[in-house]
Amino acid sequence: MSDAPGSAPAGWGPRRLRAAVSVTFDNLGEAADLERGLWPADQPLGNHFSVRRVLPRILDLLDGLNLRATFFVEGLNARIYPESLLEIAARGHEVGYHGWRHEYWAGLDPAEEARLLERGVGELDGLGLRPRGFRPPGGRLNPGSPRLLGDLGFTYCSPAGEGAGTLEGLAVLPFAWRLIDAYYYLPRFGALRRSDTGSDTPLPPARLRKALDQVLGENLRRGGYLSLLFHPFLEDQEDRFAALRGSLEKLRSLVEEGAVWCAPCHEIASWVREHSGRFRNQTRLDPTET
Repeated sequence: MSDAPGSAPAGWGPRRLRAAVSVTFDNLGEAADLERGLWPADQPLGNHFSVRRVLPRILDLLDGLNLRATFFVEGLNARIYPESLLEIAARGHEVGYHGWRHEYWAGLDPAEEARLLERGVGELDGLGLRPRGFRPPGGRLNPGSPRLLGDLGFTYCSPAGEGAGTLEGLAVLPFAWRLIDAYYYLPRFGALRRSDTGSDTPLPPARLRKALDQVLGENLRRGGYLSLLFHPFLEDQEDRFAALRGSLEKLRSLVEEGAVWCAPCHEIASWVREHSGRFRNQTRLDPTET
């Protein structure tokens, strides 16, 4: 296959497959509740259901489907759940960074942003898990984020938006708000659902499954990149876990057909950076507030 200068790649990855997909998971443990002041002061840390109950099921599911994923975790988890992060890596998955305690990232002043990045990188590096990718809590970067990330050795970021591309030397692997489990299940996404559907009522897992099946087909037709994004703390209910399993089984079938390159984000990011000339003006970041 040949590519016209400046065009999108005619195929993805070493085998030049038609489309690329990353399976990603955000958040672990108590970090976000601690940041939002929702964690009871008298409740001990270290036994959160998302880590103790849901994460093992997710890892077993990924093993069974022979899929490797990227887990964007808060740096605090390196202190509370070091063994769980090491198991994620030992099973062949990538550990990326998602803030220290899931701080809302957009609007952080440069000094605080740098402090939180350095703190998390240091803690994860202490476990031998130096992160190469960053997903900003809230989905939005700051103007100085690319430089700070590059200075700390990050090779890519994953904000809200569409179209893989590059930004100041970093690969950009965006996710879409309307394709994540939280958009369907959480009350705080009600305003966004209302603008789309006319109702702020949470949506059932079957709607998420239908949307993901549709977007997997669309991504294959257009030959683009897609980031699937799930949250372990939202996957504890059986109907939700069944929707997750069904979507990943659909992805696995596309991989077996040789239609899709599915890899952790850092591998796709490396390929995008190597072919950066083919991704000019491909990325559009999403300014949506959540």
